[in-house]
Amino acid sequence: MTTKPSSKSQLANLKKIFEFELNQIKFDTKVESFGQIEAVYDGVVWIKGLSDALMGEILELPQKTYALALNLEEDRIGGIVVGRYQHLKEGDVVKKTGNVLSIGVGDQILGRVINSLAQPKDGLPAFPATKQMPLEKIAPGVIYRKSVNTPLQTGIMAVDAMIPIGRGQRELIIGDRSTGKTSVALTTMINQKNSDVINVYVAIGQKEANVAWIIETLKKYGVMDKTVIIDASASESSTMQYLAPYTGIAVAEYFLDQGKDVLIVYDDLSKHAVAYREISLLLRRPSGREAYPGDVFYLHSRLLERACRINAKYGGGSITALPIIETQEGDVSAYIPTNVISITDGQIYLETDLFNAGVRPAINVGISVSRVGGSAQIKAMKQVAGRMKIEMAQYRELEAFAQFSSDLDEATQRIIDRGKRLTEVLKQHWAEPLPVVDQIILIWAVTHGVFDDMEIEEIGKVSRQWLDWFKVNKKKAVKVLVEENKIVEAVDKELNKAKEEFRLILNDKS
Repeated sequence: MTTKPSSKSQLANLKKIFEFELNQIKFDTKVESFGQIEAVYDGVVWIKGLSDALMGEILELPQKTYALALNLEEDRIGGIVVGRYQHLKEGDVVKKTGNVLSIGVGDQILGRVINSLAQPKDGLPAFPATKQMPLEKIAPGVIYRKSVNTPLQTGIMAVDAMIPIGRGQRELIIGDRSTGKTSVALTTMINQKNSDVINVYVAIGQKEANVAWIIETLKKYGVMDKTVIIDASASESSTMQYLAPYTGIAVAEYFLDQGKDVLIVYDDLSKHAVAYREISLLLRRPSGREAYPGDVFYLHSRLLERACRINAKYGGGSITALPIIETQEGDVSAYIPTNVISITDGQIYLETDLFNAGVRPAINVGISVSRVGGSAQIKAMKQVAGRMKIEMAQYRELEAFAQFSSDLDEATQRIIDRGKRLTEVLKQHWAEPLPVVDQIILIWAVTHGVFDDMEIEEIGKVSRQWLDWFKVNKKKAVKVLVEENKIVEAVDKELNKAKEEFRLILNDKS
């Protein structure tokens, strides 16, 4: 006789069956947030909805267009369109992506010209991207950093001797229009030809003709193959000009992560601040001093703080930043110049009067400073250039005073005479960077009286003759100087001996 199963056991069996079947089902759910365009004009888009959007988040617009969220207001979002915006219209759907703006970077980016989105601008095929680098990133903390004590040789005597730049430093180049600011940066880039430093040049609001000339110049001097150029020219939108420096530092950080040394030039941050001001005003942000928004200091501080030197434990490497700022009528106390001066580790000030007087580079030694100082010099340079900056600053002060007085005491006349000779030796064409050993030989000569008996006008020519003669006739001393990186007793004897021999040769010629 069979018994019927109880209703409880049946329910238990059914429960197990249902639980088993439910466990086999895989739910692929995806939650997406959507909004709508409320208004779009001049590269700015206003979006209603998307209450959960984040600051700096990428928002997807129609036709694979993207916007960067910058204003998070109570009932809408304000953003800037990255790229073209003419096809967008009111009512278009906007989607949250949950991502921050990043670019694809790879080793083959070297030698290329790209825009602010890392897209090629040189007519060549796109390079393979091996890593995504965020444009915005928190700068490395103190734990990761190392003190700046390794020189970044610029090849410019006036800089390497008196305003030395170290790897990982941020040195501002500042001056009026057409005083040689780009030339100083370009010479420094050219001087890296035989070093292990990678160049990144960011052109912000420059004429396309100027950028093309820089590219051709770098090719001519054989450094383009270790250079990346980010071009956000004057014809580009304010958004692209605003993003360009962050693209540049993202590229630099890609190589920094590999333990490499990078030099990045921002040409120039004045135009970058103007582009940001334009964006901010379009986004209806309150304007402050000179119509700049209140966070314009943070704009550049968060950018320049990413330049650093990393200690060996975390991979080594460095990013050295040379930001450029254009002043109006030499006004270094204006808003943007004072902001960037306070962020950087020193400044190279180029003066219009010196430039017009034929001094190249037109560096005002009194205002220029490097807060790293002798730590970024080899010992031999410190030995020969110790009092050089003070002597040049004294000369500039006394030179102006001497114009109003014909009766000068002997000490003052001696300072002025030495200053004139130093100025002539330091004159240098932008396309002729000098190795540090050559600089040391030249500076030793002028500070030890090799050119004291000749006319001021002849010093520039004769100083180069001295350099060539010394390198040919004192090869052993040059070799020791290169190996030791300091003036040892044997080298000092050879220099003093060479001084007498060279002056005899000059006397015979005269």
